[in-house]
Amino acid sequence: MISEWLRSNPNNTFDLFDRPPAVENRHPRGLQSASLWTKNSNRNPLLLLFLLGAMIFVAAMPLRATGQSVAVGSKKFTESYVLGEIVKKLLTTQGFKTTHDQGMGGTIILWQALLHGDIGCYPEYTGTIGEEILKQKNLSPEAMRAALQKQGIGMTGELGFNNTYALVMLRSKAEKLGIKTISDLKKHPELRAGPTPEFLGRQDGWTPLLAHYGITMSDVHGIEHGLGYTALKNDQIDLKECYSTDAKIAKYDLIVLDDDLHFFPQYKALFLYRLDMPAKAIATLKTLEGKIDGARMIALNALAEKEKDYAAAAATFSLDGTTANTAAKSLLSDIPRLTKQHLTLVGFSMLLAIVVGIPLGILASRPGPLGGFLLGATGVVQTIPQLALLALFIPLLGIGPNTAIVALFLYSLLPIVRNTATGLQDIPGPIRESAAALGLEPFAQLQKVFLPMASRTILAGIKTSAVINVGAATLAGLIGGGGYGEPINSGLNLNDTSMILQGAIPAALLALLVQFGFDLFDRVLIPKGLRLPPARD
Repeated sequence: MISEWLRSNPNNTFDLFDRPPAVENRHPRGLQSASLWTKNSNRNPLLLLFLLGAMIFVAAMPLRATGQSVAVGSKKFTESYVLGEIVKKLLTTQGFKTTHDQGMGGTIILWQALLHGDIGCYPEYTGTIGEEILKQKNLSPEAMRAALQKQGIGMTGELGFNNTYALVMLRSKAEKLGIKTISDLKKHPELRAGPTPEFLGRQDGWTPLLAHYGITMSDVHGIEHGLGYTALKNDQIDLKECYSTDAKIAKYDLIVLDDDLHFFPQYKALFLYRLDMPAKAIATLKTLEGKIDGARMIALNALAEKEKDYAAAAATFSLDGTTANTAAKSLLSDIPRLTKQHLTLVGFSMLLAIVVGIPLGILASRPGPLGGFLLGATGVVQTIPQLALLALFIPLLGIGPNTAIVALFLYSLLPIVRNTATGLQDIPGPIRESAAALGLEPFAQLQKVFLPMASRTILAGIKTSAVINVGAATLAGLIGGGGYGEPINSGLNLNDTSMILQGAIPAALLALLVQFGFDLFDRVLIPKGLRLPPARD
């Protein structure tokens, strides 16, 4: 499109500012510079940038999976991680190629992922199925199963325990204030509450709970589940919701407030799965029915948090009730897998950003409403919170790396578009006039003169975009996209600094490598005459 517009320019010039062409040889130095650029134009920076993007694309391209495979999902709390790892282990022993997308988010994200086929199964609870997924109260298991089947989803029998919601406080504070039941909270509207963001918006969550009990609280802030326990322990909040099988209840000496008006329904654990999953995989899921009681689940959760490793806890589980020994897992063992996933996210999104951003920057370099619109539109994307942008694309693309790549691509556009436009607009007038005086076609002026002269600025935009992209890609771990965000999210849930650093340090090192790599490419992409001279003492 850009080349056609250039070729149709009636003045036969590429004038970025719509100035009348000046073809007189009044600027010898400008003419000499344009001639020099034409002579050395075989090294086309635009072509080299596209080749660089293609190299990233090929290096990051994932291998196609072979054989029967099943993707298991889990929510962002310890028990869901552990149950996901247990199923992964069982399916793997049955010969399936199994992946576990850990901590993908809340109910809606997991449910949409299941409907779209991004995952084959995930652990869920009866109360959540009725209240949040089917939007119907007091459904029997048979009614739930029938309603889910209409959407292509199956439901196993109950695993054997009820993980209901509850409200918890530090025992010392609750005893000091004389709080034993949820109704007692009516006397203490000054308490600081830290429910999870999902619980704040649930049908069986915070607002309906307060209305049911007639409680008023003004100091309420949404806090991630694992961090909420840390805030409670450090006396930064007074109250939060929990799952009744959370190991931290005993660890932090918390008291569970009695649900004296019976607000919360039953939350019997089970697995939801796609009906088109292999029959053998479905049968494997059903072997867990009735095999995990509350005490056993609490013990598994406690072991996972003690060992800082969900897979290690899952490895101790067996269907016959015995406990197996397992060796501790090295924190470094997952680095190759996470690195490949992170490079895939960054490589694909940057390739798209380069291919789309440079042409948009060329268009944006022209004066008028189009240029302003393009710069404004790419700027507006940057104002959208990254998590919100991911959530917007989930209904269209499902969860996983595809959604993350699209979001990262959009976030990468602004530095490339803006720097391309700025670099072209800053080309001196004599150079533009001299390029026309040489008799170059408009597209040749762009290709052989203007883009090489703007290459330093363009590459600086790509470099900035790539470094930011490496850090932003960690958010893909929230939607099953993999990468270094996966251990960061797990570490936040377990309050494990070493696990957080397992993702944060490689991400920082990768950003430095990207910066260093682009510095090396400066010598290839930027013509010699435009390179910065070495610093002198």
